[in-house]
Amino acid sequence: MSKEQRAQVNAMLRQPRPEGPRSVEAIRTGFKAMMAQMIVPDGLRTTETTLGDRPALHIEPGNSPRTGTILYFHGGGYVFGSPETALSLTGNLVSKTGFRAFSLDYRLAPEYPFPAAIEDTLSAYRALLGSGEDPSTIAFAGDSAGGGLTVTTCLAARDAGLPMPAAIVAFSPGLDATRTGESMDTKARIDPFFTRESLGHTGAMYLAGADPHHNMLSPAIHADLTGFPPMLLQAGTNEMLLDDSTRMAARARAAGVDVILDITADVPHVFQSFAGVLDEADQALDRAALFLTQQIHIPDTAVASAG
Repeated sequence: MSKEQRAQVNAMLRQPRPEGPRSVEAIRTGFKAMMAQMIVPDGLRTTETTLGDRPALHIEPGNSPRTGTILYFHGGGYVFGSPETALSLTGNLVSKTGFRAFSLDYRLAPEYPFPAAIEDTLSAYRALLGSGEDPSTIAFAGDSAGGGLTVTTCLAARDAGLPMPAAIVAFSPGLDATRTGESMDTKARIDPFFTRESLGHTGAMYLAGADPHHNMLSPAIHADLTGFPPMLLQAGTNEMLLDDSTRMAARARAAGVDVILDITADVPHVFQSFAGVLDEADQALDRAALFLTQQIHIPDTAVASAG
């Protein structure tokens, strides 16, 4: 743990921004520029492909891949971000696990508000299953809004009668569109990334008039998690969305779901993006990779055929 590293990250996130609500184009451009500074591991193979009805980035380790697929959902408040902006996260998960990843370019608000993103992520999961992939070899992972999609995609899959994936990994997930967690207020002054106003600005674009109490918009307080796969929720103490993770973990436990709540002190929202700069980021990604390798299993048929 390094105070200097954390100060460097905090200063980067506190760069002066224009006053008042920004246009969608300005938000997207600014986020893309910021995430372009993140460190992506060497030796990865990336290929543009399609999954379901949407473009996706296929990311493979440079050496022989292990059997297993990470279906990744990028962050960005459902309004900005892309598979490219999340590449430091997906790249590290791939390099640390040896699994391949598909990072989905789901539709964004305000052009495509709720529930377009969930329709796209569910379609991508259907496509993996339709290709013959065993659900026990698939894990959902995502950050921020994409972390929320790991949960809501499971809800949608269960409602559709599909099997659950092997695991969920969510980095600083957004799981409460009502914004009623105590951390929205207790962490407001120390969160270097969000304000209640900025969250409300992009949140309204995604909601487009939908009831924020819908279980697909606020699963941390309204979703039935019965039958969910094991979950790893990672967050930092310096983020307004902290209680999205703490309440989701409590809800998972109450539903009999295996859940790990992994909270790191004095780090911001999606601190894992700063791998290679912040020791805590690399350590958290190591823990996420270990969790994924523990939960993803090669089916007996694959083992038998390999023998």
